Amino acid sequence: MTDIDGIAAGVPPSSTGCADCDAAGGWWFHLRRCAQCGHIGCCDSSPAQHATAHWKSSGHPVVQSFEPGEEWYWNYATDVLYESGPELAPPTSHPAAQPTPGPADRVPQNWPDLLHP
Repeated sequence: MTDIDGIAAGVPPSSTGCADCDAAGGWWFHLRRCAQCGHIGCCDSSPAQHATAHWKSSGHPVVQSFEPGEEWYWNYATDVLYESGPELAPPTSHPAAQPTPGPADRVPQNWPDLLHP
């Protein structure tokens, strides 16, 4: 996957958490990084599904997992999973000390009941 349109390897991530959840006081399950502009959004299991919303509003279809130890990419436009790809600018994940789900002070006790399947 080293030759896919929509990946700007030199662009750093926008934050260490979902920018939209942070702005709204929400929480996330897992994080995704836009491979084109670096926007950090929450996954489709998260209540707000901001990574998908970013794709729909920006047209940037490729994301990489922003979870520690994960390197896979997903293309929303083609529904294709890539197990690896080009290395993006650091950091390549949220801080290991940052809990999942997060952030810890905003995650409700019944969070598993609030996830999307």
